[in-house]
Amino acid sequence: MKFLVNLVLLISILTSLFSPVGKVEAGKNYQTTPEQEKALLLLAKMTAEEKVGQLFLVNYQGMDTTSESNISKLIEEQHIGGVILRADNDNFSMTEALPAATQNMIQELQVLAWRSSIPGIKSSSGGLQSGSSYIPLFVGVSQEGDLGPYDQIINGLTPIPSAMAIGATWKPANAELVGSVLGTELSAIGFNLLLGPSLDVLDLVRTDIGDDLGVRTFGGDPFWVGEMGRAFIKGVHAGSNNKILVISKHFPGRGGSDRLPEDEVATVRKSLEQLKQIELSPFFAVTQGTENTQERTDGLLISHIRYQGFQGNIRATTRPVSFDATALDQLLALDQLSGWRQQGGLIVSDDLGSPAVSKFFAPTGTDFDARQVVRTALLAGNDLLYLGDILSSGDDSSYTTIKNIYNYFLQKYNEDPVFQQRVDEAVLRILTLKYKLYPLFSLNSVNAPESNLESIGGSRQVTFDIARQAVSLVSPTAQELNADLPNPPQSGEKLVIISNVIPQLQCSTCPDQSIFLAAQLKDAILRLYGPGAGELVQENQVSAYSFANLQGLLDGVNNVDNFYANLDEADWIVIAFTELKTNSAESLLFQRLFSEKPDLTRNKRVVGFAFNAPYYPDATDISKFTAYYAVYSKTPEFIEIAARVLFRELKPIGILPVSVSSIGYDLITATTPDPNQVIPLMVVSSSEAESEIDSAATSLGQPLIINAGDNIFIQTGVIHDHNGNPVPDGTVARFIIDSQASSGLVEQMEAQTEEGVARTNFRIPESGLIELSVTADPATVSQILRIEITGTGGKVTSIDPTFSPTGSNEEPTQASTSTANNPIVGEEIAKRHERGFPDILDWILSSILVSLIVSAVYTFGKTRRKKFWNPWLPFATGLGGFSGYLLSLIGLGFITSRIQQNGTFFILIMVVIGCVLGVGIAYLVRILKRMEKVV
Repeated sequence: MKFLVNLVLLISILTSLFSPVGKVEAGKNYQTTPEQEKALLLLAKMTAEEKVGQLFLVNYQGMDTTSESNISKLIEEQHIGGVILRADNDNFSMTEALPAATQNMIQELQVLAWRSSIPGIKSSSGGLQSGSSYIPLFVGVSQEGDLGPYDQIINGLTPIPSAMAIGATWKPANAELVGSVLGTELSAIGFNLLLGPSLDVLDLVRTDIGDDLGVRTFGGDPFWVGEMGRAFIKGVHAGSNNKILVISKHFPGRGGSDRLPEDEVATVRKSLEQLKQIELSPFFAVTQGTENTQERTDGLLISHIRYQGFQGNIRATTRPVSFDATALDQLLALDQLSGWRQQGGLIVSDDLGSPAVSKFFAPTGTDFDARQVVRTALLAGNDLLYLGDILSSGDDSSYTTIKNIYNYFLQKYNEDPVFQQRVDEAVLRILTLKYKLYPLFSLNSVNAPESNLESIGGSRQVTFDIARQAVSLVSPTAQELNADLPNPPQSGEKLVIISNVIPQLQCSTCPDQSIFLAAQLKDAILRLYGPGAGELVQENQVSAYSFANLQGLLDGVNNVDNFYANLDEADWIVIAFTELKTNSAESLLFQRLFSEKPDLTRNKRVVGFAFNAPYYPDATDISKFTAYYAVYSKTPEFIEIAARVLFRELKPIGILPVSVSSIGYDLITATTPDPNQVIPLMVVSSSEAESEIDSAATSLGQPLIINAGDNIFIQTGVIHDHNGNPVPDGTVARFIIDSQASSGLVEQMEAQTEEGVARTNFRIPESGLIELSVTADPATVSQILRIEITGTGGKVTSIDPTFSPTGSNEEPTQASTSTANNPIVGEEIAKRHERGFPDILDWILSSILVSLIVSAVYTFGKTRRKKFWNPWLPFATGLGGFSGYLLSLIGLGFITSRIQQNGTFFILIMVVIGCVLGVGIAYLVRILKRMEKVV
């Protein structure tokens, strides 16, 4: 009986959980999935203790999973839902067999969860277990690429590129490829939860805060971040054979935050519409708008940030959105998120044990009650609660705090029906996703076989290929570089490489694995061009030094390995860096080198390589480089590519995915349509299926017969941006339908691009000549399609315009003979006249002409001393002149055709005629009034 009651209760929860809420597209009917049905049945059998435990993701120290360890007790006694492995918690050892050791530890963790389900087994505390439902653990990790500090595993796996390096290739296929490598290798070890990718948008580059996202994001354009995110998620799912859940971060977006939310609660002061267009756009891309469920994120990790667009005026007491139930409800009710949420989308809290959370809820640092904080997070809408290293004031350890949170939640579950329902809703989502991973909960299906480890670490070619496509020339332009630096280093020339040293440890007791970029770049140069490889460079011609060595040189403290002499004799100085931010130690040393030792840098070729984000050096710093390249990552593959670029073996073909103000590169401008293109334009008959438009539209060689009354489809070819990529989805294209020769109308229809292509359709009103063109500002030139429809129908003919690129002195010209309806295409005035309308220049000239005529009439009347002439005749003259100009704006068939033929001249004739008519009417009124007086 109890089971049936619970079943009825859970069915009602499931119904409310997956029924439409907020604004949902009409006709959507989300069906219960098999995974949800299994989760529902399991939930009905679970105890309150088991349900509460499923809510928590925890950290733990070390690799000990024996019965005496805290993690063993949390799994067996508190039934926690999952763990997150981190390098700073020493969860990974420094061994050549790290993947195998980690796989073994994960298997031990899963066995602990399985053992706790068996009745009669002695628990870690010594008592006999009563038995429970076996539910696999989430075992998660954050692996963002580019090695430390944002890769947790820096040994054994394929070193994947940073997100920005992938973004610099502008190819979502590369994101999918990297995601596939990562999914394959992590799932082979036994991970089933990935905290990533980051879908933050760097639309506003911030270098004035202690740290920023840097290369951890795909770039600064919302559309392309979304495209890369979708592809990456698809790759992870495919590579792991759907054995890894993807939790995209940092929802709702932290690209515009004013500080790092890990250290202090940050604020984003943008309106709701701005947030939708920028921060939220990539998250919309991975939660809606795709029928391919492989591209859909499984969960969203929500950051501890305050958003003015959701929460109004931000005060010091305003909670982060992760703790604000009203704001989070409003956010998840958005059309772009509500459907995903109803289908089981999981909300995962960011680290609830972070300093930012502690500082917000306990500013004094003495009264932090973790139980209340975590309860607030759950009630706000977080389903899976990442506790991190959470510690309440007065507790001796994070383990004690987690146990207290668990006991508090258990008490609330048994006492408070509202709290109980919220817990059940969250656990139902968690179980549904676990059934998505494992249709059958058994150790055999959960634990990864040892044979899977053979696929790990063997995909370095993928990283190398992306490095080759990503490296970008930041400054100067390619043409200027060829003039300023026509040759690479030559035989006999000497190079000095200076870089920072990047600390990197796999664990606190592991050997130092710091990356010394200068030494690694030197090794790459000698391997590729030194003895045994062409002998272009000898070992004694390349020197590597650190910024610490440079500081010693500048301070006169030491002269390591003849640093001064090598700099003095060097032909090339190469600066390799990750930290060249304003006022950073490296930046100040770089500036001191040029200001204090100008004799060492004068007449030297200075090359800069940014192995991090490219926007840190300011304009003055960049001016000191003969050439400045963005490399984006510091893996060995990227270092090798930097060496090949330096020696001109490879051409940098990557394109900056983020604005760099110091060189005037604005990403918004770069992603607008390139004005130096002819937009392809195609038409198909309405009888063609929409899915067949692409193939049918390209075959204008097979004429389409179109009749009056037909509804026809028009589409562009791919519209490219300034970088040669398809413009972002949503770019506005204006289709111009000119039927002036028959109906005297010029119609404009707007459409938004999808995958770079815009489409629309319209009905042919009647027989006659119709011309079709399209613009996508600032691109104004397209193919022109002409349809001359007679009683027997009409065929489509295409006219290809030719024009000079922006900045050329030549005028655009038509490929075919220009006609009255097709004057020169390109200049704005000609475009307006082509459509039969005046331009701004016409308005200015008309105003001047009216003013001159009015002045002449006024002067004439004043000279004649006729009272009636002033002011009525001048007023009537001006009114008539401007009326003549206004007629040219209306678009009457006769007038527009004359404007097309004669342009400004005809418009000025209309103004003169209007002035004459104004004088005539005024004079007629004068005569009529005089006749009235006589009568």
